[in-house]
Amino acid sequence: MNATLETIKAHRSIRRYEDRPVDQAHLDLILQAAQAMPTSINAQQVSVVVVRDAERRQKIAALTGGQPWIAQAPVFLVFVMDFHKTALAGARNGKPQVIHESAEGALVGTFDAGIAMGGAIVAAESLGLGIVPIGGIRRDPQAMIELLGLPPLTFPVAGLVVGHPADRSALKPRLPVGSFVHEETYGATGVADAVEAYDRTMEAYYRDRGDKSTTWTAQVAGTYQQVYYPKVYPTLKDQGFSLDK
Repeated sequence: MNATLETIKAHRSIRRYEDRPVDQAHLDLILQAAQAMPTSINAQQVSVVVVRDAERRQKIAALTGGQPWIAQAPVFLVFVMDFHKTALAGARNGKPQVIHESAEGALVGTFDAGIAMGGAIVAAESLGLGIVPIGGIRRDPQAMIELLGLPPLTFPVAGLVVGHPADRSALKPRLPVGSFVHEETYGATGVADAVEAYDRTMEAYYRDRGDKSTTWTAQVAGTYQQVYYPKVYPTLKDQGFSLDK
């Protein structure tokens, strides 16, 4: 197994960081890796806002529901679905953009932002840095838009904490690979058994870690019985993403 695969397989989310900066050369490499990732039709409808300012990071930590690692780490990256720049392409050629009004456009933009973040994660971890993705930037997206000065036809999809780990958290088990990889067609019959086995695995993991007593299904069921970021849809519409096509 090569070094890249070892880095990917060793991934873990870090929530405690040392009080020291990320080298600018390393940050540049992380951002270059993110930009190098593929996008639909090479439209590159992704942008990254780099947040270093301590006061702004503190505000983001509060807006995300109180996530102190955002303020603790020296760098926070916000991955933005950006149809503002592609609308400029349309205007330049006399062809008004329509794709941002569709569900297809939202899928393309969010998926491509996720691919870019994946590149940034692998790059950061390959440099010995720690990361943790933050979906909580969608908790109050309008406030985040205002804080970051985002124009219409953009939307903050997810954030990424980047810094030097103060400790290495335990590697969290994943569902059995048979519930993830399906040959030719989706194999639904084995998924229930895999989920049951994973519940036992995660119950033991949390017990050994000593911080909670629960299972994977209990966590997912508790979260997914509600729309936990209900401001996303109305803010998407306010930003120009009507999603009616």
